[in-house]
Amino acid sequence: MTGLNTQSYSIQFNEPLALKSGAQLASYSLEVQTYGQLNANKTNAVLICHALNASHHVAGLDPVSGKVGWWDNMIGPGKPLDTDHYFVIGVNNLGSCFGSTGPMSINPETNVPYGSTFPLVTVEDWVLSQARLADYFGIQKFAAVIGGSLGGMQALAWGIQFPERVEHCLIIASAASLSAQNIAFNEIARSAIMSDPDFHEGNYYAHQVTPRRGLRVARMIGHITYLSNDDMAEKFGRDLKRIKGDPQDYRFSFDTEFEVESYLRYQGEKFADYFDANTYLLITRALDYFDPAKNHGGNLSNALAVMQSKSLVISFTTDWRFAPDRSREIVKALLDNKHSVTYAEIDAPHGHDAFLLDDERYHGIVRAYFSKMQKDLA
Repeated sequence: MTGLNTQSYSIQFNEPLALKSGAQLASYSLEVQTYGQLNANKTNAVLICHALNASHHVAGLDPVSGKVGWWDNMIGPGKPLDTDHYFVIGVNNLGSCFGSTGPMSINPETNVPYGSTFPLVTVEDWVLSQARLADYFGIQKFAAVIGGSLGGMQALAWGIQFPERVEHCLIIASAASLSAQNIAFNEIARSAIMSDPDFHEGNYYAHQVTPRRGLRVARMIGHITYLSNDDMAEKFGRDLKRIKGDPQDYRFSFDTEFEVESYLRYQGEKFADYFDANTYLLITRALDYFDPAKNHGGNLSNALAVMQSKSLVISFTTDWRFAPDRSREIVKALLDNKHSVTYAEIDAPHGHDAFLLDDERYHGIVRAYFSKMQKDLA
């Protein structure tokens, strides 16, 4: 029994990384946490790909921040992804603000933070950097690559870019491309940030300020899309915020009068405390750009023809940001190519955030899938 067995790494890569945009990073570093133990044949490794505002810290208690990993309910001893059997790798993507090279990092050519000069990165660029990370650990083939939302896009990209290096792709609450509505939400959020007077065209580090107002609004917009209408109705309804000494009635102001307003402002303030505005712009644009069918005349089946992995695709009925029909598009494209795919559509009330929450049916499916994989590995 290996338990969680957490190890942290800051890994420097000095070979230039050519990006899809035509730019390149001469060198870069990736922040990584691993859990469990790599077996002698190096066949039990599972890569975790994170969503927009997450990081490499996926499980357990972080000794530095004191925070619990963002997927701690999924990963650990005896959990659906059992670290007593699998070697789990959490990686922080390029462009992030949690330690890997990004806009806040020092540009070695100028000795000041990259800021707005950090190049645009794509899902495909992340996967390329993750393949080099696999090389660092001597892993020729991942037992699985798994992610939710933007992480699911990376798992799908792994199956396309490195079909011979991944045995299973687990794509959760995701899509093969963003809808026009999703791109629109991202543009509104970016506009909120870029119109903040403290943004300074992305060079706010030099001014020693943060575009907090823009970040708050961006987070509020995003957070609404992560929840379902039913979930918000159950949590908040039209309840008014109770203030001591005030009657429970309208105050005829633009202050926070409804509980849902108070909740959104709290989420916005919290987000502005820990996230970087330039990173938000970069990652939402990476979301916009992902579209493997683009170079195949819009035909997703043709785009996925190269895949060799088996796949598990999971969606949630009330997720309107990445609706089940978008998952079904992936499933159909895989079946068109006679690939092995398992699909589960889970009736859950929590909207897009359901992939992060406890749900016995959801976790049971993931547990059963990894248990079967474990027998195959043995």
